[in-house]
Amino acid sequence: MAAAGRQRGDEEEAPPPPRPPASRLQPIAARPARFRRRPPANPRRTLHRRLAGGQWEACSEGSGGGGRCTAGPAVMAAAVALWVRTEPPLLGALPVPPPARLGRPYLRKMAAYARRRAAEGCFPRLRWPRWRHIACGKLRLGSGLAWLYFQRFLRLRPAWPPRSLRRAEAEAACGSAEDLERERSKLSVDTLQFLLFLYLQQLSRVSLRTALRGEQWPSPAAAAPGPAGKGAGQSKNWNDQDHHAFLLAHLSDMLELLLEPEQLSASSHATSNSLVSCEAVCALSFLIEGTVDGSGTVYPLHKLALWQPCQGKNGYSKSDNAFSFRKLESWLRSCLTTNPFGMTACLRSGKKLAWAQQVEGTTRRAKIACNTRVVPEVFPMVIMSQVYKQTLAKSSDTLVGAHVRIHRCNESFIYLLSPLRSVTIEKCRNSTFVLGPVQVSVHVHSCDNVKVIAVCYSLSLSSTTGCTFHVLTPTQPLILAGNQAVSLAPFHTHYPMLEDHMARVGLATLPNYWDSPMLLGKESSDTSVFRLLPPSDFYTFVIPFEMEGDTTEIPGGLPHAYQKALSQREQKVQIWQKMVKEACLSKDQRKQFQMLVESKFYEWLIQTGNRQQLDSLVPPAVGSKQAAG
Repeated sequence: MAAAGRQRGDEEEAPPPPRPPASRLQPIAARPARFRRRPPANPRRTLHRRLAGGQWEACSEGSGGGGRCTAGPAVMAAAVALWVRTEPPLLGALPVPPPARLGRPYLRKMAAYARRRAAEGCFPRLRWPRWRHIACGKLRLGSGLAWLYFQRFLRLRPAWPPRSLRRAEAEAACGSAEDLERERSKLSVDTLQFLLFLYLQQLSRVSLRTALRGEQWPSPAAAAPGPAGKGAGQSKNWNDQDHHAFLLAHLSDMLELLLEPEQLSASSHATSNSLVSCEAVCALSFLIEGTVDGSGTVYPLHKLALWQPCQGKNGYSKSDNAFSFRKLESWLRSCLTTNPFGMTACLRSGKKLAWAQQVEGTTRRAKIACNTRVVPEVFPMVIMSQVYKQTLAKSSDTLVGAHVRIHRCNESFIYLLSPLRSVTIEKCRNSTFVLGPVQVSVHVHSCDNVKVIAVCYSLSLSSTTGCTFHVLTPTQPLILAGNQAVSLAPFHTHYPMLEDHMARVGLATLPNYWDSPMLLGKESSDTSVFRLLPPSDFYTFVIPFEMEGDTTEIPGGLPHAYQKALSQREQKVQIWQKMVKEACLSKDQRKQFQMLVESKFYEWLIQTGNRQQLDSLVPPAVGSKQAAG
């Protein structure tokens, strides 16, 4: 249902007819299962809505989003539920407090400036050179940070993988900084959506208790259950209840940010007569989506707002082709709820996966859940927690295009060999994670002595100690606050389907900035928090599983210094083997020598922890509960 390249509903010309929920997850009250669909005159321009008794009636849309409904007043009772989309806060909001000049007053000035300079490439599309000018000249941001925000937003928008590969090829071909800037100058973003994206960075700074003007948050009763049964408030990027509270607290400011200048008062606030344009509501669809009567089909906000039964409540005027600010805000607040397909729903109502086994002698029980079967036309979610002292390896349709959260896994080896959408690794210890290509981001937080091996679009890490990252990435790794003894190294493994999976998510071998990290936060000037792994400590990594596919070597090869170190080490092995052969040992001496080598090798396996990995590769006994999926 959620392949990595699948387009969302907001990219289609018109939404498909709603269908009843096909699983246990029913975010709105369950409805009768009988449906009647009448063929519309133009099926590509219709919305369907529920009638009394659980049936559906078609209503064709007119120009500007209005329409004539063939049903009676019962249609007006249809309930609209809206929520914050998963990806903007999960992948768009950097997990670091934003610069002070990305606050509300400065973004309002930026919005007014962009509209005034529309002819210069600022509105309705904001070109990279103009954003660089605004960010560096007006907001006093560094050019690197300006590009970071710009490219992060670009990656959130639906992109055809071949187009991403062509862009990467063009950037890799640039021979100078001037060529690179010339190539980037071809890029542009939707101005209003980008303003919302910049405002969303406040998610990592705003105190929700203060923002809600005294309301208790989070309350013990309302706290979302975490993967280990505790509150899930540790990560605002994942917590859908935090997203809901943030939007409610800042909805007025966001709407005012999207208003045309003439709709604002002298103090830059909305008035009782302010109108919100349709393009502004379309931009708000970047953050908000919803459904009708729990139909199981997800629509972007603007299609629901222009649906005729909602126009009386949200203040849409066909003559002005705009919405009343006050009515629209009131309608949004009345319809907003927590995301029924977010992490909370995945934990409570998702499918439990028996991928891991219970380890004898421990009370820890691995918990793995996914919402693949209950999320229509959106990227799935997989949450793994408390995998302990074992090897877990999967290449599964369940993982394709999924947002993966790995939480509190210790002394384990985890292989997820499928194309993924994003991966978050939190509070893990003494473990190795080998990931398939990650389309958007890998974030590692509060981990000790873990190794991450991945091809990914972006990598960020915070509050880690003694961790090693073997990555191939077209963006600079982000080293945020609280890290110690970080080691960066080139990507050093392969599996047969790797290059096919890379093409599927639009990742190429060049450019590769694994060795050029960007430091943000308090340690932004302290380069001692990381090192490049010395070539003398570098070894390739072998994935110990058989698969079908054509990849037989490390994509893109290895940097010269690391390849040279491997060659020298291989020469030493050959010399040693030659010495043993020329020693002319007797049969007893060879046997004694072999026993000595095996003994030393066994000691090395125990000292390095590799003995545990080898033991965990033994296939599970017949009748075990480890399941495919």
